[in-house]
Amino acid sequence: MPSAVSPAPAVDPTVPDPAPGSTPVATCGTCPHGCRLPDGHRGRCQARIARDGAVVAEAYGRTTGLALDPIEKKPFARFMPGTFVLSTGGYGCNMNCPWCQNDHISTAGPADVRWRSVTPDQLVAQALDLRDRGCAGLAFTFNEPLITWEFVRDAALLARRHDLITTLVSNGMATDAVLDELLPVIDAANIDLKTFDPAAYQRAGGHLPTVMNTIQRMAAQPGLHLEVTWLAVPGVSTDENQLRQATAWLVDLDPSIPLHVTRFFPCHRMRHVPPTDLGQLFHLVDVAREHLTTVIPGNV
Repeated sequence: MPSAVSPAPAVDPTVPDPAPGSTPVATCGTCPHGCRLPDGHRGRCQARIARDGAVVAEAYGRTTGLALDPIEKKPFARFMPGTFVLSTGGYGCNMNCPWCQNDHISTAGPADVRWRSVTPDQLVAQALDLRDRGCAGLAFTFNEPLITWEFVRDAALLARRHDLITTLVSNGMATDAVLDELLPVIDAANIDLKTFDPAAYQRAGGHLPTVMNTIQRMAAQPGLHLEVTWLAVPGVSTDENQLRQATAWLVDLDPSIPLHVTRFFPCHRMRHVPPTDLGQLFHLVDVAREHLTTVIPGNV
């Protein structure tokens, strides 16, 4: 079988400590990378930039796509079935998964992809205009929404005033400071649990303890509906013992958390890897059901 993961590009946007007397740097507090950036430099997510000694969301309100989607597509299996959400996303990501299914925007910066700016008021107004088509609210998805968490927060607060829901599809790579701002205003979230191997997470540009903390805090947040997705990537997350460990941990948080075990298809830097074998996928579904009550196969 070919190697499951192609080498990552030799690009590291992190900035070393400056020399004495050089331009001061600002530290981003959005995710565990903690990018240290001189003024005018973007972090590895491509969405945040240092300006006047602070790191701000340059990509605030910048959308690369809007779509009215069934909520089940996000995916949510046990939250407001039969309704629709106005999906929006921007560009950039704070991970670099070789199997990314939206690499055309997740690996992009502001000069690499077409985008337009929308305000929270404009986004909520569009969702309200779609109510007669079953639109119940917003979904922040496509790329990683937490890298522009301020926009998610502002839109969610406004949506709530108009009796609209706000949902989030995320890799969970956020600090407690970000979660403190967002969790009280989010109605539902689906978090991608990439693997249960810290080393594999690190190779994909992530940090497993941070993702676990996000899932744990969301599971404990009153009024927030949580689902988790496990993408079964051959050679990365198809080991049944690893999935057993993950589901044993999830069941201790809440045995009713729905888990989506989803089929991988060739994409990004893993186009040479075949899709997840269907027999293997359904075996992993059975493994997950040893612990969790709601396990849904996806992409089948």
